Amino acid sequence: MPFNDLDHIGPTRKGLIYEDETDALVGAAMEVYYKLGSGFLEPVYQEALALEFALRGIPFESQKELRIEYKGHILDKTYFADFLCFDKIIVEIKSLNLLTPTDWSQIINYLKVSGLKVGLLFNCGNSVKLEQKRLVV
Repeated sequence: MPFNDLDHIGPTRKGLIYEDETDALVGAAMEVYYKLGSGFLEPVYQEALALEFALRGIPFESQKELRIEYKGHILDKTYFADFLCFDKIIVEIKSLNLLTPTDWSQIINYLKVSGLKVGLLFNCGNSVKLEQKRLVV
């Protein structure tokens, strides 16, 4: 069962896995949301976030291909995560009114397929604030 620990602020955040890296990624996403606001399609936020990562010196790969293994065989079907950052954190961008468990499931599947432990899900479609979830498997 994944653990969503991004909403924990203050002393309870001590010891989070990849805390410094996820803080840097959240800061970059908040800057993009602050500058652009809501209402754009996902590709706009993806491009802006890639630029923000580069400006901040955050190592990343865009559209990281994730291959699925089943019983020792690599399937033809592949996933593409929006970003792989620091070679260990999956970042997925959405532009929806509200995130749902279906959106969380997507990043959980990316984590399972990649063997990584931490994923960040950012929703830039919320008109009130950047919606963010940190998922750990």
